[in-house]
Amino acid sequence: MNDIKIKVLLAAMLFSSCEKVIDLKLDNAEPIVVIDGGLSDQNENQVVKVSKTYNFTEPNRFNSVTGAKVVLTRPNGSTINYNEVSPGVYQSARFRGVSGTTYLLDVTVDGKTYSAASTMPARVVLDSLTFKQFNFFGKINTYVAVNYQDPPGVENQYRYILKSKGKVEEDMVNEDRFNNGNQVADVIFYKLDDLVPGDSIHVEFQCVDRNVYRYFYSLGQNNGNGGPPVSPANPLSNFNNGALGVFNAYTSSKRTAVIQ
Repeated sequence: MNDIKIKVLLAAMLFSSCEKVIDLKLDNAEPIVVIDGGLSDQNENQVVKVSKTYNFTEPNRFNSVTGAKVVLTRPNGSTINYNEVSPGVYQSARFRGVSGTTYLLDVTVDGKTYSAASTMPARVVLDSLTFKQFNFFGKINTYVAVNYQDPPGVENQYRYILKSKGKVEEDMVNEDRFNNGNQVADVIFYKLDDLVPGDSIHVEFQCVDRNVYRYFYSLGQNNGNGGPPVSPANPLSNFNNGALGVFNAYTSSKRTAVIQ
């Protein structure tokens, strides 16, 4: 009888604990400026997006900042002013960045200026995309690999952006610490099983500087890329004055592959 009473008591405790409601009290915080700035080596309109953070309970959206002043400065002191083409989106006239050049981006919001510098690396070309298959626990999965020749004797950092059906499916970074000077075939571990023959995948291959690599690497760690998620923290921005985001001066090489 004593054993039966103990089992009943334990069951009651279990069911009562399952019914407990936890009320999370999340404090609101002052909005923080977020800047997403890119400058490529392609002859195109370069774009900077400016927004602000919002409270956790608000719907997910682009909280645009209008009326900002966005200025890019070259090493010789010449400047390029960006125009606002839609709320929070600022665009330059068409021009291309130059490898080896350090650019300074200043964004002024409500009288406060946020600055970041980025040096465009030397260009490395994405040679091709190939498909690779791996057997995980008896199931064969197909992935795409990026193939390129890493330059010897130079520290390089890379960013891979994989798109399928117009949507970014994977955004990851890598460095050449273990592949310096080698022919590289780096696998992007995004399963292609949902695609059918005739579907295309597109990969943009960027060469980025060290600070930009750290930003995207820390962003990936927060999302659990390459392992379990770490304690949430803001990615390592290269902007000063407390702004979030990144200014990325990069070279770009693109390839497309078709599912057979």
